[in-house]
Amino acid sequence: MALSQFLSELEALVTAAESAFQSAADAAALETARIEYLGAKSGRIKTVQKGLGGIDKTDKPVAGQRFNEVKARIESAFSAAQERCQNATAAAAVKAVSRKAEKSDAVIPPGAFDPSESPPGCRLHLGRLHPITQTIETLKEIMGRLGFSVADGPEIEDEWHNFQALNIPASHPARDPLENFYLSMAEETSGAGPMLLRSQTSTVQIRVMENRRPPVRIIALGRVYRPDTADATHFPMFHQIEGLLVDRQVTMADLKSVLRMFAMSYFGGEVHIRFRPSFFPFTEPSVEVDMQWHDRWIEMGGAGMVDPNVLRAVGYDPEEFSGFAFGIGIERVCMRRHNLTDIRELYKNDVRFLEQF
Repeated sequence: MALSQFLSELEALVTAAESAFQSAADAAALETARIEYLGAKSGRIKTVQKGLGGIDKTDKPVAGQRFNEVKARIESAFSAAQERCQNATAAAAVKAVSRKAEKSDAVIPPGAFDPSESPPGCRLHLGRLHPITQTIETLKEIMGRLGFSVADGPEIEDEWHNFQALNIPASHPARDPLENFYLSMAEETSGAGPMLLRSQTSTVQIRVMENRRPPVRIIALGRVYRPDTADATHFPMFHQIEGLLVDRQVTMADLKSVLRMFAMSYFGGEVHIRFRPSFFPFTEPSVEVDMQWHDRWIEMGGAGMVDPNVLRAVGYDPEEFSGFAFGIGIERVCMRRHNLTDIRELYKNDVRFLEQF
């Protein structure tokens, strides 16, 4: 295919996609348009992308760059249309409540939303999802397209799920009482020994494997707690996404491929992944994961092949099954995407700041 023809197809595609998103009257119509243009299997952007293979080698850099720009424009147009639909739905709900309140003579219960409390002439401010919540929903959607389902677990954990089953011995520094939030009364009421606020969402992986035979392909997202002093890059409560895949003949190549597809989907464009040797009690071998985005290498998190001792702890045969696991700080990728430099800004509840997202 000639470069000029490919570029023409891209221009026609972005024009059609932006028009379709802008004209979507409701969430259902917008979802239909999203599938048509951004669908993972048969979306039009995916079809056009296949045309890159027929571009002459000398023209591929130009074609690839323009394709990434068009894809980003289409995704941005979808996000804008999605926010417009959400705001329209919320506004309609407020109007419905207002009309109902005007027609009803019933007394509004204490604590219920009363639109009449707003001073005359003052505009009602519609809320929006917190940037962390937005990030979590995006990560769920990306990993869902890669075949991972979402698993949940308790935030108050016992030492078995938080440490022992993850091959973290009693002598390990991570189990120091000064490095965790132990709950003094929980042991008396639970009967399961010392309890603590979970320090990692890996506990969910253990709970899933205890109750499910391979293949296992899950992500666990949620709050975790560590007694860190709050500063620009640390907070005593933060969020993690951890992925787990256990099956036959799983390798580090599978891990790197999943992480690269994840990073490219979230940040857009070409993202390179590299592994640096590291150590974690629950993976062997273990690596620190870096990504190169906008010509900068950034540390993403930790990963590795699931340690055989972890597989044995949940009743899996490490001679038959293998797997990989990875953990990434949700605040970290959120901050990187939005060019934030201080994690504390996400938790100040400053509406002027949050309205930017």
